[in-house]
Amino acid sequence: MRACFARTGPWLQAGKYVSALAGELPRVNGWSIARHAGDRTPDKTQRLLNHASWDTVAAMGVVRRFAVAGLEEAARRRRRGGMTVGAVDETGQEKAGAATAGVKRQYMGCAGRVANGINTVHLSCVRERTGHALIGARQWIPREHLADPVKSLVTGLPPDLAFRTKGQLAIDIFTSAYADGISFDFACGDEVYGSCTQLREFFESRGQGYVLRVASNFMITLPGGTRLTCKEAVKRLAKDERRWEVRSAGKGSKGERWYAWAWIGTASPRHHLLVRRHLKTGELAFHYCWVPEGQLCTKTRLIRAAGLRWPVEEDFGFGKDCFALDQCQARLYTAIARHIVLVMAALAICAVTAALLRDTTDTQAPPPLTPDQPPPAEPGLIPLTIPEIKRLLAALTTRPLPPWHIIRWNAWTRRHQARARWFHQRTRLARDTEIALLSQPSAAALLGPSRKVFNTTHSFRHECAS
Repeated sequence: MRACFARTGPWLQAGKYVSALAGELPRVNGWSIARHAGDRTPDKTQRLLNHASWDTVAAMGVVRRFAVAGLEEAARRRRRGGMTVGAVDETGQEKAGAATAGVKRQYMGCAGRVANGINTVHLSCVRERTGHALIGARQWIPREHLADPVKSLVTGLPPDLAFRTKGQLAIDIFTSAYADGISFDFACGDEVYGSCTQLREFFESRGQGYVLRVASNFMITLPGGTRLTCKEAVKRLAKDERRWEVRSAGKGSKGERWYAWAWIGTASPRHHLLVRRHLKTGELAFHYCWVPEGQLCTKTRLIRAAGLRWPVEEDFGFGKDCFALDQCQARLYTAIARHIVLVMAALAICAVTAALLRDTTDTQAPPPLTPDQPPPAEPGLIPLTIPEIKRLLAALTTRPLPPWHIIRWNAWTRRHQARARWFHQRTRLARDTEIALLSQPSAAALLGPSRKVFNTTHSFRHECAS
């Protein structure tokens, strides 16, 4: 990534940042990263994210090409072609206050509820039976933030930034991937992207096959010209159990993932509806598929593609649990993007390493053949995973900090906290003075009827809470 930086200093600081992300820090922020890197203060870390001169978009391109090339090399070593899927999805981070770029009260999948936070659309490159890594990202910014010049200035939004839906952000990410010469057998995504007509038209114009989840009320046109929702089509055309076929959506850590599948044709010979039914609950999931002319179009191939969407969720889990993807304390738009790029770099290093070492570190005993088969005497070892590689790298590269450095940081932290506490107390003192004046009837009469007078302790506490 050296060519992306105008000066050597920020580039070296970015290396320290990535090393800290791959370390064993319990909580990642500017202070902990600077302490881990051996810096005297967090100024260099904060300058790297907020003010240093480096090309964030170009750095993301470097990470993307590195990850894709590494996964290709690992697949070549294993001599197993497999399918390559571009899986798009969004993830979020809860944020307090209103001073962060893109922050809004919205449904947060990470929290499972409506909360205050930011959302970012990511693209994951999934190589079947080899590995996967995040290779692209764009933060979603609400339209009202872009329309507010004060908000745009405070949160550091670029002047030429235009509003983009999540589907349009996915188009931007795939366009960057195509510009780097990266190709996918299929593009996959959930209902947010399957319902985006512009995204589907973009894929079809580029000859990119897709298997996108759609809602049950998504309309399809049957060969006879009848228009039905997906749910109605299943009720009419897949009532007979013989129309369903039980197949695996791919191997998970605990074995095959079995579902019942139905395949429904449409008026277009290249468009299909693939329906997945859970074997226990009966829950249905609908996939709208398009296969370009000249490519193999079979149910087996579409099922394989549909089953390769889940690794992007695993990338989010690794990114958050191992590399602090959701621990960014930055507020500005560029700073958040730079943190994401450096997290992607740390994840790509470990993901590519895991893919390259998968065969040589896999010594597991053969899987059981019967339900009553006794366990093997020696179960062996699973292949090295991304979290384990991260722990090994941290153990091998982290140097113990000298005692004077620990003592100095202890004093610096306490001094900074004392200064912040003093300023908070001064702000509260001004407010307390105003409350004291309002609590006196004579002073309240001078201030006029528009100011509320606090006559009781209950009303005072209620006003402070609100």
